[in-house]
Amino acid sequence: MAKVLVIDDEANLRKVLAALLRRDGFDVTVAADGEQGLAEFHKNGADIVVTDLVMPKAGGMEVLRAVNAANPDVPVIIITAHGTVDSAVEAIKAGAFDYVTKPFDQSELSAAIAKAAKAHVVAQRSVRADAKARAAIIGESPQLQDVFKIIDKVADTPATVLITGESGTGKELIASALHGASSRRDKPFIKINCAAIPHNLIESELFGYERGAFTGAVTSKPGRFELADEGTLFLDEIGEIPVEMQVKLLRALQEGEFERVGGIKTTRVDVRLIAATNRDLQAEIDVGRFRKDLYYRLAVVPLVLPALRERRGDILMLAAHFVEKYNRKLNKKIEGITDDAMTLLQAYNWPGNIRELENLIERVLLLADGPFITARDLPEPVRQATTPPPAAPAALADAPTSEGGLKDIVRMKAAELEKDLISKALEETGGNVTRAARLLQISRKSLQTKMKEFGLRDMAIQDGRDEGPED
Repeated sequence: MAKVLVIDDEANLRKVLAALLRRDGFDVTVAADGEQGLAEFHKNGADIVVTDLVMPKAGGMEVLRAVNAANPDVPVIIITAHGTVDSAVEAIKAGAFDYVTKPFDQSELSAAIAKAAKAHVVAQRSVRADAKARAAIIGESPQLQDVFKIIDKVADTPATVLITGESGTGKELIASALHGASSRRDKPFIKINCAAIPHNLIESELFGYERGAFTGAVTSKPGRFELADEGTLFLDEIGEIPVEMQVKLLRALQEGEFERVGGIKTTRVDVRLIAATNRDLQAEIDVGRFRKDLYYRLAVVPLVLPALRERRGDILMLAAHFVEKYNRKLNKKIEGITDDAMTLLQAYNWPGNIRELENLIERVLLLADGPFITARDLPEPVRQATTPPPAAPAALADAPTSEGGLKDIVRMKAAELEKDLISKALEETGGNVTRAARLLQISRKSLQTKMKEFGLRDMAIQDGRDEGPED
């Protein structure tokens, strides 16, 4: 049951909102002003915050900034009077999830709350779109370095980027990094998860609507394209957009203009688009579920994210990062991960990728009895991982406590582990670089680069295509 914090200085409105939300199945807490609401939020938290815009002591914008600073995962919905709609739009650009106007239609508010709750579940973790976004991408593997190179080349251009990869590989982080490294970094970064929006509402979400356009449209409302003007629009799960909407999206991208639902006025915007999907859009084109012309318009710069099993050298760093993160968040004091546990983490294939690793570390920290995460603390599927790599040379628990020391030791141990893995793969394949690369699930070129780095080229056979570097 999602917890909703309602902040409004009108007692009658608080009662109506609380009754409406409890009827819809939410756990509701109320506060009479922004100061009281923030005290409640910092003490007991909330999954969704609904706040009036104009209040004594602390207004809605102050509430929004404080909630975003404390936990940007929490959606904030602004309630505003008709005369302050412009202020509500500014709140959206500042990070609010949505807004409704007084007097509000109950179905409109219920829809906004339900959408916020679903978005909170679908993507509980988001990164603020600023220059720090890239620092949130953990790892030093060759595959990730290739991604960084593309970000460096295209971030400060208007080119549309299509990010593909399995679920949980960090597509939203990459989108945030692209925005944060661009000259639009101080402009809005508007995100929409297309999978979380009913098909019949996609058009109004993207392009907005005019008053009276449909039942429940009691006022005009801008869409995400308008809100992202001069900034970046991130369309996550782009493959979920229905075919009939793809034509209108293509026109908006090509022409930079559109009309609101129920409107006749053409609106022009300057928006940089980033899209992401875990679907094979070429296969979707073949069966008629995705337009080829839209695909080519989106994939000006295609960026493919590797699965976690393809960048096993980063697992150690990611696990250390999540232990540190959830120690702070959960007020725990786990000191590290033992060698046997880390070996199993390295061997597991991670079908849910980084998201699965993060959720696992959070769960293990909550349940662990000792000061270290051991193999016994890991779930059965991880403990049963086959063909484990050699054990890490030393326990993560031995890492220095200073921030710089921890990063240095993690980097050193990751390099030692990579060297051991590569040595074992070359031994098992008789020095055949192609077969060893296939066994390690990395590219042959990446393996050759690592062999040169670790001084292992003498282990390769010197005949056929395994002699010399690959072009």
